[in-house]
Formats: sequence, structure tokens, C-alpha cells
Amino acid sequence: MKQLLCFLLTLLPVSLTTAEERPNFVIIMVDDMGYAGVGCFGNPYFKTPEIDRLAAEGMSLTDFHSSGTVCSPTRAGLLTGRYQQRAGIEAVIHPVREHPEHRKGLQKSEVTFAEMLQSAGYKTALIGKWHQGYVHNSEDYHPQNHGFDEFIGYHSGNIDFVSHVGDNNEHDWWHGRKETSDEGYVTDLINRYALDFIERNQDHPFCLYIPHLAIHNPIQVRGDPIRRTEEEGWKRWKPANLEERIEKYQGMTLPIDEGVGLIREKLVRLGLDRKTLVLFFSDNGAANDFPSGSKQLRGNKGSVYEGGHKVPFIAWWPDKIEAGSQSNAPAITLDIMPTLLTLAGVKPPVDHPFDGVDLSNLLLQKQPIDERPLFWASLSNSGNRAEAMRDGPWKLVVHHPKARPGSFENEKVELYRLDQDPAETTDLAIEEPAQAAALLKRLKTWYADTQRNATEQLGGWQ
Repeated sequence: MKQLLCFLLTLLPVSLTTAEERPNFVIIMVDDMGYAGVGCFGNPYFKTPEIDRLAAEGMSLTDFHSSGTVCSPTRAGLLTGRYQQRAGIEAVIHPVREHPEHRKGLQKSEVTFAEMLQSAGYKTALIGKWHQGYVHNSEDYHPQNHGFDEFIGYHSGNIDFVSHVGDNNEHDWWHGRKETSDEGYVTDLINRYALDFIERNQDHPFCLYIPHLAIHNPIQVRGDPIRRTEEEGWKRWKPANLEERIEKYQGMTLPIDEGVGLIREKLVRLGLDRKTLVLFFSDNGAANDFPSGSKQLRGNKGSVYEGGHKVPFIAWWPDKIEAGSQSNAPAITLDIMPTLLTLAGVKPPVDHPFDGVDLSNLLLQKQPIDERPLFWASLSNSGNRAEAMRDGPWKLVVHHPKARPGSFENEKVELYRLDQDPAETTDLAIEEPAQAAALLKRLKTWYADTQRNATEQLGGWQ
């Protein structure tokens, strides 16, 4: 089915732009960076001059969200433009082989933005973190089976920045389908190969997806020792005090910032800056390793409170996006694929309708987008579930304390007014029972809809 779709796409004319006018795309996603992880979004500890420059020359979305609260789910939603529950990826694809979620992965029946753009003549690459399935479980999970011409990076959830040993205690650094021993700090390698891809593909449209390892653990800056080996596994290390924690946080963030600057400079030097859209955002809220989250938001990575999924977002495209502009329109990572396809003049897949919406008019003309509800459903490594939805100013949060792993038992409902209480401190569920009940019904209807034709996966809690 997928092969037929790709063939048909090659026969369709590009409806919105000519081949010469099609923009390039650079999609930079950092790992575990909370809302205040960069200077222009309120980082109180240090500046990020190159990322801040992107914002000063582009647009910041101040109410942008990841579709998941942890790594794998957000990536599935980003790649497909659909809630990750439809792809059967609700939790971290776990490194332990006996874990219920270990054998899952992005199935070939899903349609990614890379496939759609590749079929329309784009050169595509993923440089960095995949985390959409371990290829020892299925070769179908390999990123080059999902529209990426080139893959340089790793399959697992994280690797040692120096030894490149993954979270399954196996070496995990690849060039395509070949395991490769590249020496170097991972962020520097990602930056170097990103620049090389741009240089080699400057003469035709390209889509470069850069999912960084940083600022995810292991906590390692340039010059730090190896923390994980195949022989001994992961020797966990944490900073001794806040001062050392901030030093490591800065040391892991600034190489990303340098890479952003190098990419911008490369695009300018090659004369590609005015035909390239660069996006920068995070995959979920702040992990506990570093204080990158905003003190005005409740919750961190893994939480369905705002701090678990509200993240920084910057869009840069000189002469197309107004410099220094901002928007508080609620948006989500699911919106990126529809936006890319619209700008590239590529028709969306008919049999995989999007949950995200096209943001191009918002980015290019500052036109408002229609109001819509947003949903989250989180499944932790221990099988604990939590759900949330936003509709206008209202935010519903549902937890399941002491429920069986993977179940929806012991439903506990909370209700907040984000326009009056952005920190989610005052639960209004008792005061506003009708509102809470109405949102809960819609939340359950949404989840049931995602499961009606959800992609079958191996394993799982239930």
C-alpha cells in the first residue's frame, strides 16, 4: 500500500509551488529541554546566542507543545502528523528486552513527512536520534524504511556521548545500515554531518531532520569521561550541587547552540537562507537532570501538566517570516508535517488523515488558526497512565493512582483554568462538575477514536 502511495505521488503535479520554489526544511529537535531551556524563552542561567538569534530573526510560538511527554511517542506524532496513539506508540520504546514496550516500533504502514517529501523529489536525512524501534526486533523499524535517504545516528533512546554505547548497553552508532565507529562527542558529530548534508544537497530541495541527543542523559560535556561501556553498562553520575549541575547543563546546551549558528551561517553562505525554513523545538518538557523548565509551569518530563509538554518553538525563514514576531496560538508537534507538505506543495495522504493542522499562514502571515482541542495520553515505563486535554482556557487532567499497569482504573479528575491559573495550582473539578464531565467525555471519545484503527504492535501492557 505504501509503495503504491509513493508511486502515485510521483505522478501528481506539485500544486502550490514549482520545483524551483520549493523550500528546504531543517527540523531541529532537542531532547528533554523544558520551556525555559534557551535564553529567549527565559533561561536564567546562561544565554544561547545563536538560538536567540533565530528567534530575533524569526517567529517564536509561546504556547507550543509536544504531542507526548516522553521521547518515542512525540517522535511518532511528529513523523506522522497524527496522534501517536494511532501508531500504537504510547510509551518509551524500552531498551530492556523483557519490558512490555520493548518490541514496538514505527510500522511500515505509517506515512511520514520524510516519505511524502522524498516522493516529491526531496533529498531527506535523519542525523541523530531515531528511537522508533530497535532493528534487532524488526528491520521494518529502520529509518531508511520510512523515507530517509540518509541516516547517521542511533536507534535507541540515548547513547554515551563519548563511547556511543546505547541504553541497551550495546554500541549504537550507524551510517545507514552499517554500524560505524566514529570518534567524537555526539553533538559535534551531529553538527558536522548536518553541515555536510546541506553542502552536498544545496542544488535541490532537501529535508534535514536533526533530533539531538542533548540535553538527555548521560550527563556529559566535552572532555568528560565515558559513562557507559558494553562491558560494565552505565555508571550513573550526577552533579554534586546546583552550581555543577548548571555548569553541565550549559556545557551540553551550548554545543547545540553552536550547531544552530553553523547551520544558519552555512545556509547564508550557500545562498539558501531565503529558501529554507528552520524549525527549533524540544521533544518534551524538562527532565529532572537539568532545570530547563519554567518555574511558572507545573510538572516535568512524563507529566501531562503543562511543564511536561509545553516547550520552546522557533521558526526562521528570512524574508518570509517576520523578524522578532511572536504568537500565542496553541500549537503542537503534530502540526509540523501538515505545514511542511503545504509549503512543499505536496498533497497529504488520503488514507492517513492528519490530527495536526497547517501552520503556514500563521508563520508567514500571522493569521490566526482555528481553535481546537488538544489531547495527551501518557504511559510511563512502569505502566502508569495519565491523560489530559485542553479546550480554550480549560485543561482537564486525569490520573489513575494505584491502577494495574497499563489500565485506566482508579480515575481521578482535575480541572484548571489556564488563562487564570497557568501554573495549574487550583483544581476546579468540584466547583465545575459539568465542565469536568463534558471534557472527560470528549477525552474518552478521542482516545477511543485513536484506538479504533490503531496500528497493531508487538507486546504492550495490555
